[in-house]
Amino acid sequence: MSKFKEALERGKQAHRQQEKRNDKADTQTADFGAQAKAWLDDIVVASLEAARAEVAGEVTIYIDTTPRREVKAVTPSLRFQIYREGLEKKARKTFTVRVQLSGEASVSSPGMVAEDVGNIGERSAERFRNLVVRLIEDAAKGA
Repeated sequence: MSKFKEALERGKQAHRQQEKRNDKADTQTADFGAQAKAWLDDIVVASLEAARAEVAGEVTIYIDTTPRREVKAVTPSLRFQIYREGLEKKARKTFTVRVQLSGEASVSSPGMVAEDVGNIGERSAERFRNLVVRLIEDAAKGA
C-alpha cells in the first residue's frame, strides 16, 4: 500500500511541476507577442506614417494594423499598401510584415520573395525604411 501512496504523490508532484512549466511558457509567449507588437508599432507603423507624410499627394500609403484573422496570433503581423494616386483598386499591391518566433521580421507580397527587415531585438528601423523607400520608388514608377 505504501508503494501506491508514493506513486500517487510522485504523480501529483509531476502534475504540479507541469502546471508551473505551462504557466511559464504562457508568460513567455505573451511577452514575445507584446514585444513583437511594440516593434511593429514603434518601427513599422512609425516609418510608414513618416513616409506617408513625405509622399502625400503622389503616392498613397494605407496601413492596416489589425488583420482580421490574426488578431490573437502568437506571431503578429501588419499589412500595408503603397500605390500611386488614382490607381484602381485591383492594381494595388498589399505587403505583409510578419514577425517570426525567432524574432526575425520580414516583408512579403504576392509575387515577391520575402525580404528580411530586421529583428525585434535590434530596435533599428534602417532596413525597413530602406525597403519602404524602394517600394515607394517602384509605386511612383508604376512598377
